[in-house]
Amino acid sequence: MMIKKIIFFLILLLSINFSYAAEEKNELLLKYKADNNINNKASLQRGAKYFVNYCSGCHSLKYMRIKTLASDLGIDEESFLMNLNFSDKKIGETMTIAMNSSDAAEWFEAIPPDLSLVSRSKGQDYVFSLLNTYYIDDAKSTGFNNLTYPNTVMPHVLVSLQGEQNVKIDKENNPLGFEILSKGTLNKKEYIELTNDINNFLVYVSEPAKLKRQSIGVWVLIFLFIFSIVAYYTKKEYWNDVK
Repeated sequence: MMIKKIIFFLILLLSINFSYAAEEKNELLLKYKADNNINNKASLQRGAKYFVNYCSGCHSLKYMRIKTLASDLGIDEESFLMNLNFSDKKIGETMTIAMNSSDAAEWFEAIPPDLSLVSRSKGQDYVFSLLNTYYIDDAKSTGFNNLTYPNTVMPHVLVSLQGEQNVKIDKENNPLGFEILSKGTLNKKEYIELTNDINNFLVYVSEPAKLKRQSIGVWVLIFLFIFSIVAYYTKKEYWNDVK
């Protein structure tokens, strides 16, 4: 009886947490779902390129070793250091940045966080949603605000690609959607693909072992399937002799 009560309590607690999370996130943000597939090596390679070019000036990946990244993404180490490493880091080092905390706090009013585990702590769709929901806000020092991360001090580093947009709200001040104010160098589909690649890359970075674990898992399932067939016919033959 006590075990049943504990199980019921845990289920109730989880349902409360899930319902609370759903209430906290408005309906517009729930539409932003990334197409994550860490086995898509081309997407991971593009995501790494975009991250290095647009994000790594401020955000580090301090738990990600360059050698591991190059190996998992199928990029030659020399090519990686030449094209995706804008510092003097060696292949065995981690992807930290040169910016120190005091300068960051002075320039951005906050210290840009390390993004090694952002996908695990915030959820797989967080980065994708964040990069798609910037809007014009003249009251902010950067000129932009964000629906996913309200009152952010992070600049819209991809504005030249996405363009500028304004958020449309209803009478109750709830966001309904976005209105394009100026076009960027990418159309909507291309920009969504780009932000999805960045998100996919950070999903991989948050748990690199998952890439190998999934590939091993396929072979394990194949082995279990073959073993089950062998075990079935062995058992059948054994019981024939017994009878």
